[in-house]
Amino acid sequence: MREPGFKDHFSVGSADYAAHRPTYPAALVDHLAGLTHRLERALDTACGTGQLSTLLAGRFREVVATDASAAQIANAAPHPGVRYAVAPAERSGLPGASVDLVTVAQAAHWLDLDAFYAEVRRVGRPGGVLALISYGVLEVEGAANPVVQDFYASVLDPYWPPERRHVEEGYANLPFPFPECHAPDLWIAVSWALPDLLGYVSTWSAVRAAERALGTKPVETFRHALSAEWGDPQLRRDVRWRLSARIGRL
Repeated sequence: MREPGFKDHFSVGSADYAAHRPTYPAALVDHLAGLTHRLERALDTACGTGQLSTLLAGRFREVVATDASAAQIANAAPHPGVRYAVAPAERSGLPGASVDLVTVAQAAHWLDLDAFYAEVRRVGRPGGVLALISYGVLEVEGAANPVVQDFYASVLDPYWPPERRHVEEGYANLPFPFPECHAPDLWIAVSWALPDLLGYVSTWSAVRAAERALGTKPVETFRHALSAEWGDPQLRRDVRWRLSARIGRL
């Protein structure tokens, strides 16, 4: 049963999400772990298919990873240190004062933040840490970059949910009623062939919305233009995203 108010943009195509979404740098997890007083339990809320959850398991004794989408959880990366559960971020089901770190990566803009923050205060241990993490618009090496930027900003602009602006702003304008900690200057960086990049773009919610409204022609035009600039589809190019984080002490 779908949660009331749950804006589910990602259950459709969850397998693609698991295959094509980038993971996070280990330095991010190291920084967050260094801020916590204990390394007993981390709660990764709105975890998607576990890109951050599995990294947290390398530092915390237990990671509980929740998502309101059963499809996302079904496609999550298995890990012996991660316990996945279908649950909304606002109601984790965990005992009070039992969590050292709460994270929500690339999903805080979808949440009922008042209810989520109340749950964070309930489950977090005193002195624990909350981190809202996001990554913005990708940058692609070489002549392919203008093609990607035009598709993102011009073709897809009417089809991005309004909440997307918070990602572009690095969550700077989300309410955050916690004393803030330093956030490191980090990037996600990958080396991708053309099929990798196209697979990632296919996970964008705006792509699916545009296809529903306009059919496949805009996406096909983008694929053709990107292929023309890329050259050999197996040639790997550098792709990166700037990470942003709002990190607070409970």
